[in-house]
Amino acid sequence: MSLKNWDNKTWLSSKKYIQSFLIFLLKQIKLKKDSQILDIGCGRGKIIGTLFSKLRLRYRPIGIDLERHKDRDKRFSFKRIHAISYLKQNKKKYDLILIKQTIHFLNFNDIKRLLFLCKKSLKDGGKILIFTLETSNNEIPTFPLMKKKLRFSLNRDKKMIRFISKLYPKIKKRKFLFKVKISKNNYIKMIKNRYISTLLDLSSNEILKGINEIQLKYKKMLNFNDKLTCLIIDKQLKFLKGSLFRSPTKRAPLSRLIGI
Repeated sequence: MSLKNWDNKTWLSSKKYIQSFLIFLLKQIKLKKDSQILDIGCGRGKIIGTLFSKLRLRYRPIGIDLERHKDRDKRFSFKRIHAISYLKQNKKKYDLILIKQTIHFLNFNDIKRLLFLCKKSLKDGGKILIFTLETSNNEIPTFPLMKKKLRFSLNRDKKMIRFISKLYPKIKKRKFLFKVKISKNNYIKMIKNRYISTLLDLSSNEILKGINEIQLKYKKMLNFNDKLTCLIIDKQLKFLKGSLFRSPTKRAPLSRLIGI
């Protein structure tokens, strides 16, 4: 099962979220009208589509994903292709490569390979921006089984961030925060649609049980902070050669989301 609904009728697809995210993004990198952008794991492409209009870009951003959404944004060029396959044959250079809430699906060897190819595809002055869930004090509303799986996933993400930080010792880290206000009923619809990867492997009965637990645990309106860690790799950052440590267990089925 693939992650199809993370940006479908959620706060992540709302205009308010996208505007807030782009304000943050544009503080991390200066983009011009002739800037070229690649989004790995683009989903429906609403973020890069909005960015295209906001900056009146000369070139349409390119978005890569293995899920071809019929309702995707029309303001970017979509490519249904493996990320590493694309980068290996790619001859373009980009000012920005965006990897938002995608990289955690990969095993560590593939993360290393992907980032190496991304860095080769940057223009001088270009940047890779990697966004992943904040691993400490995460506020996402959960039911017990979801919380257990999320905690396991976030612990792995801590190791992933350390791994990337050792590959690129001078990497920059920033925090993005968005205040979410959503009705319990709408949040339950998101859970039914398995909007987050921790829900993908749950059975229908486990989802239904979790929904009942959400009904009992939370009030009619949910208020919480959606927090992301942003890792910034500049073109000039040096890659630390050699094997750092053994890579943890692979996540082969989910890695298909960006084509590994």
